[in-house]
Parts: sequence; structure tokens; C-alpha cells
Amino acid sequence: MLLPYLNKDLIEAGCDEAGRGCLAGSVYAAAVILPKDYHNDKLNDSKQLTAKQRYALREEIESDAIAWSLGIVTAEEIDKINILKASITAMHRAIDGLKTRPEALLIDGNRFYEYKDADGNKVPHTTIVKGDGKYLSIAAASILAKTYRDDYMKELHNEYPFYGWDKNAGYPTKAHRKGIKEHGTTPYHRMTFNLLGDAQLEIPFED
Repeated sequence: MLLPYLNKDLIEAGCDEAGRGCLAGSVYAAAVILPKDYHNDKLNDSKQLTAKQRYALREEIESDAIAWSLGIVTAEEIDKINILKASITAMHRAIDGLKTRPEALLIDGNRFYEYKDADGNKVPHTTIVKGDGKYLSIAAASILAKTYRDDYMKELHNEYPFYGWDKNAGYPTKAHRKGIKEHGTTPYHRMTFNLLGDAQLEIPFED
């Protein structure tokens, strides 16, 4: 059973991201503040759920949360600042968008940069490896980030149908790399990533 909070007396926001390991598309992050007495047996790490379960839970989370927000960093930004900074920046942007100001942050993973609120006050944070399988708020954030990013990649698939983004969400599958090899790249590909794996080939840019 996932834990409802780390700090009983503080307003906590759980944060997670989706799309860090993809070859294409933006990285998405979510921040979620849940009630202290929140209980949901179905809530778990998004990777442990089916797509149908994730989308059903998204509706519940959005209805039940005190506040939730998304943060997005584009592929172009990722190429400029690197994926680690982009993932953390996306989390910062998600926190910025919360209608309720958090007093503490629970961050999935082991890396994070200090966050300051609108008044310049530092908000304490705790990084938790595999936190989406330990705390309800992080699990909720993982589900929002994952489902909204999947929606976004399906929209991009309609524009660029050669890469299987409706199924692989931009991750480095054989179908995705085959599409790059045969059709070149798109404006949504992360050009600083090793797009073709071990094959060091020049990839034409498709405008």
C-alpha cells in the first residue's frame, strides 16, 4: 500500500516526469497535492498499470486532488539544456502551476534542483528513488504525466505517422528507429540523442 504523505503537517506536492528516455517529443512532468486522508487502492506506479487503468485513474486524481498541474519542456529545449535539466525544469514548471502553494516536495528519482516559490522562498524537497511506487502523490503525478504525454504523442503521430508514436510514445523501439532510417527526422526529434543506436549515420532533417 502506498503511503499518503512523508510530512504529516506540511502541504506536500508529489512530482514525477514522463518521456525522459524518448528519442522524440517533449518531456512532461506533473505535480499533485492530495488530501492527507486520501485513500485509493488502485493508485500505483503508472508503469504497473494498463492504459485503461491509467486513464480511469486520471479522472479520479483530477477530481480528488487539492491541486494538480503539468509542466512541459520541448525537444528543442532538451537539446539546448540536456535531458536531466529538462526533466527537472518540467517539474519546476508543474509546481509553478499549482493553485495551492506546497510547503514540501516529494520528487521521484535521485536528482532535483532547489525550487523557490513566487516570493523567492526555498521549498524543501525530498528525492525518493522509485517514489512512484511508494507515495500516493508521486504515483498520481506519474499517471498524469504519462497519460498527458501519451495523448500528445498520439497527436504528433497523426502529423508524422512513420515512427509508431501512437504505440511507442517516442521511445527507441525498432519501429521508431526504422522510421528514422527510412524517413529522416522531424522537428520533434531530440537531435542530441543517439537516434539510430550504434549506427553512426548522418540523418537528414525533415522540415
